[in-house]
Amino acid sequence: MSLVETDVLVVGSGPAGGAAALLLSTYGVPNVVVTKYSALADTPRAHITNQRTMEVLRDAGLEDVVTAQATPQHLMGDTPFCTSLAGEELGRLHTWYTHPARKAEHDLASPTSICDMPQHLMEPVLVNAAIARGTRFRFDTEYVGLVQDDDGVTATVRDRLRGDEYRIRAKYLIGADGGRSQVAADIGLPTVGQMGVAGSINIVFEADLTKYVAHRPSTLYWVLQTGSDVGGIGMGLVRCVRPWHEWLIVWGYDINGEPPNLTEDYARQVAHMLIGDDTVPVRITSSSAWTVNHLYAERYSSGRVFCAGDAVHRHPPSNGLGSNTSIQDAYNLAWKLKLVLSGAAGPELLETYTAERAPIGKQIVDRANQSIGDTRRIFDALGLLSTSDPEQMRANMAARKDPGAEAEKQRQALREAVAFKDYEFNTHGVELNQRYTSSAVVPDGGAAQNPRDDELFHHATTTPGAKVPHAWVGRGAARLSTLDLGGQGRFTLLTGIGGEAWTAAAGAVGAALGVEIAVVRIGPGADYEDLYGDWAAVRGVGDTGAVLTRPDNYVGYRVPSLPEDPGSALEGALRRILGRV
Repeated sequence: MSLVETDVLVVGSGPAGGAAALLLSTYGVPNVVVTKYSALADTPRAHITNQRTMEVLRDAGLEDVVTAQATPQHLMGDTPFCTSLAGEELGRLHTWYTHPARKAEHDLASPTSICDMPQHLMEPVLVNAAIARGTRFRFDTEYVGLVQDDDGVTATVRDRLRGDEYRIRAKYLIGADGGRSQVAADIGLPTVGQMGVAGSINIVFEADLTKYVAHRPSTLYWVLQTGSDVGGIGMGLVRCVRPWHEWLIVWGYDINGEPPNLTEDYARQVAHMLIGDDTVPVRITSSSAWTVNHLYAERYSSGRVFCAGDAVHRHPPSNGLGSNTSIQDAYNLAWKLKLVLSGAAGPELLETYTAERAPIGKQIVDRANQSIGDTRRIFDALGLLSTSDPEQMRANMAARKDPGAEAEKQRQALREAVAFKDYEFNTHGVELNQRYTSSAVVPDGGAAQNPRDDELFHHATTTPGAKVPHAWVGRGAARLSTLDLGGQGRFTLLTGIGGEAWTAAAGAVGAALGVEIAVVRIGPGADYEDLYGDWAAVRGVGDTGAVLTRPDNYVGYRVPSLPEDPGSALEGALRRILGRV
């Protein structure tokens, strides 16, 4: 049996696997990707791409490639709840931070913007860049199993074209093989939750719906259909893939019954029902059934095998967190593998992957499933939960138009129920407030307390374990984000006027530990000007102090002022982060 050798084997080519390969190759780590499929994603699937993921892509040099193909924010968020696209509108919500107040907070939080980048467009961006940077990629190659030892992992794979098996020897393996991960099963990752808590079908189709949607541009159109004659649970989603002619319908069905027979005629009937106009030409391109899951892994690794993406967190698409969390898993893991493989960090650094990402996985699984439950408030306000009779349901919905105290109360309840969906569509804190607690973070006793709702609102802070805050800095005619000063696979020390001694300290410590540490001074006449004073407002340290950012632009260490021996202080912090104490 032939043998292929590499540093890291990645199983799976979705957002987690593609991003892992991209980042490993960007950092110069040899890697091989295998996927049992003969092509990348051919349906839109995941699509919301939030600011944190765009920051990852910005660091990888791909932000412009994505924004050139994605639907921009201003076309994403005028989201209606209606009886059909051509029918009656029940309420409307600003989503994805398109409300003027939320848009300002969105713009202040990051140099990037949220966008809608369907998975069948995102995967080629990640994979093509990975291959261009050195990844060896193998389609039609099925993972069969693995054996670990003290020095590495030997995986057996099957060439699905030839039918033969061969082995790939790697120092580490990343299982990014999706919601039915064989890698996660093989290494026995403990999970909490349940698969298959609800049923859904996807219908991808083409139709020109401009006259029904262009005046209220949105990624999502929510349709309540009482007494549907095509089965289902009465709630459907019409999702814009490309304005305004490519679409995807999500239509729920009772998982305790038989799934619908997904014929083309059935799919077209559902599409026409949700559009509310059967004269619109509809071309069905695909349909498939899937299940809503509520499951997360308590541990993300075993030995030299690590899992990422849907392999360790499985949840509905609510909140648009799936591919974002997957790409961010890869961003957390890739730099750690690079430093361990180079000998600059001890294996203990890799243990922080579970410590940092598993709590995030649990949070987003719970949040996405809770958002589904929150929709009941809309059903309740419309009087849809008090009866099973479709005629009575329609009468209850119509009652909100009546005069009188009861109808006024119903209208208020409906407005509040729609507004409460902020917890699905405008959770800036869920996306940007992810805090890490591990040995790769040096605590300083500070606490990142958000004065507002921690799910809805981002709180910028340099508290160790938080994402470094965004602020615009400048040099000459150039304007950069503080995030642009960090990343790039290296540590970065941000200091100010009077912090010149950090430069010599970083040079000596970096040479001693075998890591690159960039030093950037921000202030008048320094490396960069604090253009609007925003950095001084959020940095949390004095001019001579320092904020150390890790390669993933998370704050690993900070000190309020220049210590007596900055070299010793910096070396102690880095040794802890690198697992070399």
